Order: sequence, then structure tokens, then C-alpha cells
Amino acid sequence: KNEPGSALHLHQSINDQDGKNIFSTETGEESDYFRWYIGGLQKYSNSVISFFAPNVNSYRRFTKDVSAPINLCWGYDNRTAGLRIPDCTPASRRIENRFPGADVNPYLAVAASLACGYLGIKNRIDPTPPHSGNAYEEEIMLPRSLEEGIRALDECDEIKEIFGELFVMAYTDVKLEEFEAFIRVISSWEREFLLLSV
Repeated sequence: KNEPGSALHLHQSINDQDGKNIFSTETGEESDYFRWYIGGLQKYSNSVISFFAPNVNSYRRFTKDVSAPINLCWGYDNRTAGLRIPDCTPASRRIENRFPGADVNPYLAVAASLACGYLGIKNRIDPTPPHSGNAYEEEIMLPRSLEEGIRALDECDEIKEIFGELFVMAYTDVKLEEFEAFIRVISSWEREFLLLSV
């Protein structure tokens, strides 16, 4: 209680076959690929949030003012945003995905993040304007439970196509069973605060 959660933030950039960072143009400016990658993360992160937050307890991180993101904002060196652009040179321009927690399967979390960015580039998705203020003052835009996250995954055909229908079906079945087992357990909070008032 009242302790910070742990995270596994992912820093992402893409190099071409010559080793050049495609997030920067030849003149060192932000490229379209960079913007589209952010746009993809904004559009699809909710669909893959169950890879970034794979357990019922994972969603407790997504609370205001605890150094974890609560929405899909992005910003320059903004640690209140879900997607942070670190202060860096054009050659090292990258995006920090701050959604994954320390409890992720790292292979699935990295694959999910890449899938979001890939779809952003493929579909040329423009991001929102960068957020310069405190993103905790904005509304919570992430799923609040494992069940919500799993439903979002199951409803996204583009993500299912990348990961494969059979894998997504198996993953969602297992995670929904976990959620159902969790929901049947009465917590100490419920006993303490609700038992005598209901």
C-alpha cells in the first residue's frame, strides 16, 4: 500500500540496413516514421495492454501521481506521459514506452510495442500534439482491469493478425480464467470497508 510499482520501460528506435536511425531525417529533424510510430503506439497500446500489464495486479500501477502512465499522451522528456521522448541527439532519437510493468513477459511486451509502431508506420497514423503539461491532470484512458485489457485485445483484428488468431485465443482464454479466479476472491479491503455497511 502506498508504494510505487516497478516497471520495464522500453526505449525504441529503428535503424535501417546502413545503421541509420530512421526516426531522424538526413538533416536531423524528426521523420514521418518517428511521428507515425508514436501514432501507432497511441492508437494500439490499449489493444495490447494485456501484454504490458499481464496480471490482475498490474493495473494498480495505472493510478494518478505514482510515476506510472494513465493515458496515451506523449511528450518531450515528460515523465507524466505514457510515451516519453528522451532528450537525445538525432542519431539516438527514440521513444520510451512507459506502459509495461516489471511483471511482463519481455518477449511479448517488446513484440507488442513493435507491433503498435509497425501498424502506425504502415497506416501512416499521425500522433496527437505533444503534451507539455502534467498528463496526470488528463483523464485516465487505459483499461482499468485485466478483463478490459483482454477484451480490447480480442476486438483488434490488426493485432490478432500480427500475433496469430490461435495465439491470441489461447492467451485471452488463459488470462480470462485468471481474472475469473481473481474475481471470486473476497479481498481484505472488501471485508473491512463493506461487510458492515452493505
